[in-house]
Amino acid sequence: MVRFAEEHGIRIRGHNVLWDDPRYQPEWVKTLPAAELTAAAHRRMNSVMNRYSGKLFHWDVMNENLHFGFFESQLGANASAVFFERAHKTDPKTVPYLNEYNTIEVSGIGKASPPKYMQKIALMREQGYNGPLGIGLEAHFPGMNLPYIRAAIDQLASAKLPIWITELDVKSGPNQAMYLEQIMKELHSHWAVEGIMMWAAWNPTGCYAMCLTDNNFKNLPTGDVVDEFISELTHAAGSPGTTNGNGLFGTSLFHGEYEATVSLPNGDKHSCSQNFSVVPNEGAEKTIIFKIDV
Repeated sequence: MVRFAEEHGIRIRGHNVLWDDPRYQPEWVKTLPAAELTAAAHRRMNSVMNRYSGKLFHWDVMNENLHFGFFESQLGANASAVFFERAHKTDPKTVPYLNEYNTIEVSGIGKASPPKYMQKIALMREQGYNGPLGIGLEAHFPGMNLPYIRAAIDQLASAKLPIWITELDVKSGPNQAMYLEQIMKELHSHWAVEGIMMWAAWNPTGCYAMCLTDNNFKNLPTGDVVDEFISELTHAAGSPGTTNGNGLFGTSLFHGEYEATVSLPNGDKHSCSQNFSVVPNEGAEKTIIFKIDV
């Protein structure tokens, strides 16, 4: 699968190395004394992370360690910090991520609310992990509350760490496609969100919460929403325009890499092109200057 993705230019997240939920530990793991559990966890990390070292762009190192604490209960309160440090040393080119649900999906003071998420980051720093770190937001939405989504991401952005939406789906219901469209636009429009991944793998017996196609791989309304959204991101028609009397032209662009070409009117062959990037900067304008010698 990794070779297939590489051949087709598909980037890969590593999900996940360890999981802090006691329900999802192999039965033989649950009975191990501390020293043997540490050794088993190290074997797991060495095996999977060395195999794919440098090939992935994220690792979810200790999944859902705000909601759960299996390894902390067995190995001490600093278990996550210790494993993140080991993960960073094992694959230093790949950013290790926290990954949690119900941070931006529902308001309240749950275990992974934005303030609790920020506290977890601060705690791991206090416990000695000072390496790179990313904020993963699963984004399993039961409904839609756009102002809360915006406010929650605003809080997390103050940590100045990369933020990714890692498992986006919307609960099945009559408004599923409409909610998905509005949520995707809200997430993408936030300057701090670097990327969005869907949680919509097809299964002939039904998806976790949201499929994009039916069993014949024909788009469902949710699939149409995603295709249209991707189409909007491509700027396939470009953004042509004419400068004003001062030689200025303005347009709104998504974050990304662009090439702009400026040419003179009346069939004049003089023109020039320039590559530039639009990066998250909280809405500030970017000015690109062209000079054409005639």
